[in-house]
Amino acid sequence: MRGAWAGIAAAALMGLSGTAAAAPSPAWTATPAAGRPYVYLEGPAGSVLEDTLSLTNPGAKPLTVRLSGQGGTPLAFAARTVTVPARTRADVPFALTVTADTAPGEHRGAVRAEAAGREVRVAVHLRVSGPSLAALTVEKVRLDGSGTLHYTLVNRGNTLLAPRLSVRAEGAFGTVLDRPARALPLTLRPGERITRSEPWSDPPALDSVTVHLRATAPGAAPATARAERLFLPLGPPVAVAGVLLAAAAVVTYRIRRRARPGPEPGSDVGPGPGMDPEPRSDRDRDPDPEPDPDPDPEAESRSAERSGERQMTEATAGAKR
Repeated sequence: MRGAWAGIAAAALMGLSGTAAAAPSPAWTATPAAGRPYVYLEGPAGSVLEDTLSLTNPGAKPLTVRLSGQGGTPLAFAARTVTVPARTRADVPFALTVTADTAPGEHRGAVRAEAAGREVRVAVHLRVSGPSLAALTVEKVRLDGSGTLHYTLVNRGNTLLAPRLSVRAEGAFGTVLDRPARALPLTLRPGERITRSEPWSDPPALDSVTVHLRATAPGAAPATARAERLFLPLGPPVAVAGVLLAAAAVVTYRIRRRARPGPEPGSDVGPGPGMDPEPRSDRDRDPDPEPDPDPDPEAESRSAERSGERQMTEATAGAKR
């Protein structure tokens, strides 16, 4: 019996030792030297900056690691392929060349290390000395029929920007949307542009809307832009209403044309557009002038006699000639 228990104990110990042997080894690591969280380099344009990458292999076998730069960072390594012995750390020097045309400000990149089907990235933060400029613009603003607002943010400076955005919409009868400034979940590198959209779940069904955008970032002047949109409900009733409104406008125009006063009789030029005709005299404006008083019979007789004498004189003068 004791022998049976001894055999079982031996088998259990062998199982435990097998399990311990099968346990995975710790993963290899790639970090900046001295345990820093990322590589930080600073210098003027045209300089060469140096640092060191530490590769640690805690496993029982040698590890081959391949190194490269990422994100446009011009990195040069002492060796691009490094074999790290078991349970050993290898320090690999590398250099970053800051080209003469590199703009002052913040730049980002990374060191990429690959080994045994696994990839590790180490962040590289580069600060190029010189005068910095923070500049942000909002471009290509558009409001579609569903109420979604589309716009593009552009970093026109040489520093890293963390923008904030506020949105306000004005309709025919006042404010229809007001979103206070809030931080956007992004950062803009120098020269970078990002296109985004702002949903509007309940735009007006019938209104003329102007949307105002205001983007800000630390150190940069506020950037503003706007877009306009006429919202109309869709469907046959709206089409019929549009035709009726157009017809009413035409009829109103014709009625006003007919009611407009024409030029005075005998005048060559009528009143100009939007001008009243020239005022007439009191006698011209009197539609029923008072008739002349009854004529005097004696005055008419004397006038007839004078007319007859004048005719006789003219006839006698003609006979003498």
